[in-house]
Amino acid sequence: MKVPYLAVGAALLSVLACSVPSTAADPLVLNDIEWQAAPAKGKGEPHLQVSRRKSNSSVSIDGSRRELAGTEAALRGAAGPVSFTIVHAAGTLACTGVLKAAHDGAGRCRFTADPGFERDLASRGLAPEDRDDLLAMLLVDATIELADGLTAAGVKPKDDGDLIAAAALDVTPAYVRDLQSEAMTLTAIEDAIACKALDVDGAYLRGLAAAGYRKLSAHDVVGMKALGVSPEYARAMNRAASGSGK
Repeated sequence: MKVPYLAVGAALLSVLACSVPSTAADPLVLNDIEWQAAPAKGKGEPHLQVSRRKSNSSVSIDGSRRELAGTEAALRGAAGPVSFTIVHAAGTLACTGVLKAAHDGAGRCRFTADPGFERDLASRGLAPEDRDDLLAMLLVDATIELADGLTAAGVKPKDDGDLIAAAALDVTPAYVRDLQSEAMTLTAIEDAIACKALDVDGAYLRGLAAAGYRKLSAHDVVGMKALGVSPEYARAMNRAASGSGK
């Protein structure tokens, strides 16, 4: 069963947009960056959108990232001038602007890349094509620790785009280890990313194994998940094929 990873591209379009290569010079400092904060809608969280040229990425303001604590506090403030700084291994994003209300405002930013982080990436074969990629890494929290952890788990990122995608979708070493089972052989980072994009987890794979499906390729697993094949459905099909009906 060879089914294309249709869902993966759609899931990553917004978060990978910041890593589109630039055609201009690639300075250590990027200035032409805009930010916009938007309040929560429905059951969602407030979010911060950071844009450069035609690319953008959104960051949820949900308290999950320690380095965003100052930013979250600033964006909760009253109407008026606002400034905040995000310090990450990839570099520093310093922003100023104006709030119309809490979590509702806009302004401009300056990103200063960290050359040491860039060297660490290069030593692992993950050198960014340009420093827009480093800005993307700050926004999705891509780190050297994540790169090393994925490598140790057997799914080494092949380039910085793989690392950005893994961070954006929260493909962690623990998640990869949970996928590795008798049901599926997992050795490539792009396969782990595809599984995460379709919410494949260890429980799903263990259910397939219990239904008799083992040593499947990641393509097969992603295809089954995309088509709504559950472990229960697989067992029912097995019973129908055997003629038991039970």
